[in-house]
Amino acid sequence: MRIRFVLLASVLLFLLTACKGAQEATPPPGQPEFRLTASIKDIMDSIVDPSADELWQSVSTVVDATGTHEKFPRTDEEWKEVRRSAIRLVEGTNLLVMPGRHVAKPGEKSENPGIELEPAEMETLINNDRATFYKLAQALHEKALVTLQAIDAKDKDALLDSGNAIDQACENCHLKYWYPNEAKAQEEYRKAVEPPKRP
Repeated sequence: MRIRFVLLASVLLFLLTACKGAQEATPPPGQPEFRLTASIKDIMDSIVDPSADELWQSVSTVVDATGTHEKFPRTDEEWKEVRRSAIRLVEGTNLLVMPGRHVAKPGEKSENPGIELEPAEMETLINNDRATFYKLAQALHEKALVTLQAIDAKDKDALLDSGNAIDQACENCHLKYWYPNEAKAQEEYRKAVEPPKRP
């Protein structure tokens, strides 16, 4: 009886050890599935555009009848608010390029037909050359990081200067996908992305 008990205990111990080993050998679950609820247009309207506007408006100089008035973040809380805008802009660029995200909702039309492409046309351009789309979004990401560094240093002059680079990065993408049919836009885009020709 004692031998049978010891044998049973040994078998149970072996099974428990084997099960534990099998659990440890099981690979961890893969990357979670992203649920792409918003369109690129939604992200532009809700995150990218308003965040960029807040950064551009955070530093300014106004001259009127009463004198010169400089606007820039002064308190820790004001710098924190501007920093939040920079973080939203930085991470918004990552949201734009997530695979599977559509330019707009089905049936959505251009607000300025004849000047801007229709959303379906924009999406075709992006899908046909995603490498360039990623490159342009990454350029905005890098310029927004420079802005974030200026904010962390509480350098109002660097913050002001970084706004021009953000504006150019935005415009480069718009010229490629939003209104590429404009002759002037096409020329500006070519100058922006092509290296200067040697004499």
